[in-house]
Amino acid sequence: MSTTATLPTVTLGTDGPVVGVQGLGCMGISEFYGDSDLTESRATLDHALELGVTLFDTADVYGSGHNEEFLADFVRANRENLVIATKFGIVRKADNPTFRGFDNSPGYIRASVDASLRRLGIDTIDLYYMHRRDPAVPIEDTVGTLAELVAAGKVRALGLSEVTGDELRAAHAVHPIAALQSEWSLFSRDVERTAVPAAAELGVAFVPYSPLGRGFLTGAFRTAKDLSDKDFRQFQPRFTGDNAEHNADLLAPLAAIAAAHGITQAQAALAWVHARAEVHGLPVVPIPGTRKRGRLAENVAAATVQLTAEELATLEPIAGQVAGNRYADMSFTSAGRE
Repeated sequence: MSTTATLPTVTLGTDGPVVGVQGLGCMGISEFYGDSDLTESRATLDHALELGVTLFDTADVYGSGHNEEFLADFVRANRENLVIATKFGIVRKADNPTFRGFDNSPGYIRASVDASLRRLGIDTIDLYYMHRRDPAVPIEDTVGTLAELVAAGKVRALGLSEVTGDELRAAHAVHPIAALQSEWSLFSRDVERTAVPAAAELGVAFVPYSPLGRGFLTGAFRTAKDLSDKDFRQFQPRFTGDNAEHNADLLAPLAAIAAAHGITQAQAALAWVHARAEVHGLPVVPIPGTRKRGRLAENVAAATVQLTAEELATLEPIAGQVAGNRYADMSFTSAGRE
């Protein structure tokens, strides 16, 4: 399949894969945000590639393997035109759907990569992330095992998620890290304390997940009552109680800027994320998730929107006024270990 690229491209890390400057997060196809239309989801993947999106992000934990399996046909059909990123490290139990554990042990990593390769139906994972940090395993040991996977040809480039600046430096000293994926948005800026400066220093690209604040920044809802009973956001601090109303009120400046540009709030919020590349001096490749072609096209168009210095200054105070943490338990995040 040939692509009609409309996105600029960047390199992940010093010699990692070249990707469109905006990727696609695929998690929501399988769970967390309510039921999916799988036919429309597949059409969205195809349309993303047509528009120049080449980084497709999944993980073994999304749908307990379903997400990788769903992507398999698309990946194999377009193998030379895309970069597939997947992850290991979050453990779930079939008999306890709410359980989340973490495992970075060498044996677990080796078993996980083979399982992901099998589900995706490919020989090499382009970008393989440590999804979460397991404090029981030194990060140098984790990356040492991942380096063995690179040498074996099972993985092309390495990534980390939710690590601090010091953890990134320690990992990078063992093997080059191409990308750091953590939450980063107009509402969530804790990564700017140590992770972003370290990534810029080391030449590591930053891949923001939830760049639209899990949808809050779109202005589509004001409270958790606007969400389906299958939507995990109804249990997150920023979406519940008085926090939701307070946070919705913070979006007035974003709405005004969007109106001035003739774009949506979502596009203005994504434009803010893209502006971080110049502000902090590193490649920034956000991966907003969507299951609909219309939303995808809207998101892609945002990648080339330029906000003025005055507009960026207007948006600067918002993160400091947000009510509620991004997770109820922040212990597994980089902010929770700083």
